[in-house]
Amino acid sequence: MRCLVVDDEAMLRRVLVRVLTAAGYEAVEAGSGIEALDRLGRTPIDLVISDIHMPGMDGMQLLAQVRALWPDIGVVMITAVSDVQTAVACLNQGALDYISKPFQVDEVLARVRQALERRRLVLENRGYQRTLEQRVRQQAERIRDLFVMGVQTLAHALEAKDPYTRGHSMRVAAYGTAIAAQLGLDPETIAEIRLGAELHDVGKIGVREAVLLKPGSLDEQEYLHIMQHTLIGERILQPLLQEHPLVLQIVRSHHERLDGGGFPDRLAGEQIALAVRVVTLSDTFDAMTTARPYRLAREPAAAVDELVRCAGTQLDPAVVDAFRQAFPNPALLPAAGGGTASSGAATLAS
Repeated sequence: MRCLVVDDEAMLRRVLVRVLTAAGYEAVEAGSGIEALDRLGRTPIDLVISDIHMPGMDGMQLLAQVRALWPDIGVVMITAVSDVQTAVACLNQGALDYISKPFQVDEVLARVRQALERRRLVLENRGYQRTLEQRVRQQAERIRDLFVMGVQTLAHALEAKDPYTRGHSMRVAAYGTAIAAQLGLDPETIAEIRLGAELHDVGKIGVREAVLLKPGSLDEQEYLHIMQHTLIGERILQPLLQEHPLVLQIVRSHHERLDGGGFPDRLAGEQIALAVRVVTLSDTFDAMTTARPYRLAREPAAAVDELVRCAGTQLDPAVVDAFRQAFPNPALLPAAGGGTASSGAATLAS
């Protein structure tokens, strides 16, 4: 163990260094608080033994610096008998112990041993706490991952009920990640887009099956009912995805429109996060290229033309451009299923 003795009195400083060295400790010295900080910055130290009253930077100021810069280093203060109140103040600021002048050699060694043992216990406890916190984080992440996997399974099972939408969320995720990469978004945001796209329709779990699987166009009340899936999905995911606000935004807002005419909050323009605008376009494209009982699927090239037509009103023009750059030959994009058609309005109610 290496101890640093700090005192402006050279005689006392050297006596303490000799005592500590004779007891088997490695001891170094500093004649001021500034010199001590320089030594601490260059030499690994386990324990600082410092006088309180020194010219310039005093012991209490040195204690504050050591606690702030090197919290694993223990500190023992040296004080006069009449200055016990100051010593107690040092204990309150993080010193492990104090030694009163005049002192006996045995007392100094006993206090140093006790201080180093306290330091060992503090560091050991801190290590246990870090390990526990890490395990708690890992367990929380595991619970979250299991929750997400369960929700994804439910969403896929929901899609599987309807042959027209089977695989929809995975296709939306594939389109979304390709667009996001084309836009130069960072990997973390792309991962959020992928997860948000996979979960964007999970709220349809709360939609009446008769409406969800209706073999025809929806009336106004049915449309409003099915659009509630954005809010239902957010409520389902909120408890365990609070650290993924972008995923929650995607789930809530993927039916917003650039012109403010969407659902549920009538957001417009930059009020809609870019990640949401990416998923909105991906959702729209897959909806158009998927056949429904009441309409045929569009050819991919025709669907791209419709995306261009809707740029600036329903869709973000920059995202439309990124989609076209990511998929320059729409003829190579397969329709999701069913027959095809070349007309009909773009729809967000996928």
